[in-house]
Amino acid sequence: QVQVVESGGGLVQAGGSLTLSCTASGLTFALNPMGWFRQAPGKEREAVSCASWTGSTTYYADSVKGRFTISRDNAKNTLYLQMNSLKPEDTAMYYCAAVALSGSWCVNALKTWGQGTLVTVSS
Repeated sequence: QVQVVESGGGLVQAGGSLTLSCTASGLTFALNPMGWFRQAPGKEREAVSCASWTGSTTYYADSVKGRFTISRDNAKNTLYLQMNSLKPEDTAMYYCAAVALSGSWCVNALKTWGQGTLVTVSS
């Protein structure tokens, strides 16, 4: 059974930074593309950033390009999302998941979600 645990969320002022982490078990992390999604109140969940198992292929939503950076440490089964220049519109619950992706799209491949980590950006 695949399990993911997200952490690192919190309250930050606009313009600030946060780094999210996700650890995964129940799958061969090093061989799985992984990604971050978010869901703001009243909105649908959307893909934010995803990376292939080598990290050579990445996807970023247009709204976060140039501000967010995805990375992974396969030895630690951990996925990261460095978020800089945060905006109030980045406020959401952030989730990680195993994904399928290309450079222009990313979807949850296993249809399972963790509990998420809440990011709140104040103006």
